[in-house]
Amino acid sequence: MEDLEAEAFLADKAYDTNELLDMLKEADIAAVIPPVKSRKKQRAYSHELYRARHVIENVFRALKRWRGIAARYAKLTASFIAAIRVRCLFLYLPVHTT
Repeated sequence: MEDLEAEAFLADKAYDTNELLDMLKEADIAAVIPPVKSRKKQRAYSHELYRARHVIENVFRALKRWRGIAARYAKLTASFIAAIRVRCLFLYLPVHTT
């Protein structure tokens, strides 16, 4: 986390810990994490930005539906990244099979 460079950190309630929030504040990264209900003092977060997290989760779900990525058949890191890029192309481009 020390080398993390980002404007915001999007995560679900499971990541709502004081330690992580302090680390993000120290790194000047906005924490977009909904507070757990048991927190005594509820804190604000960007609901609009948190909704964007749903899109990210859908991309990961679509990637994992491809067996080669889910099972990590590629032995080399370069091959694995290439497989992810190919899958992203299929997700992004309107590919029609006839």
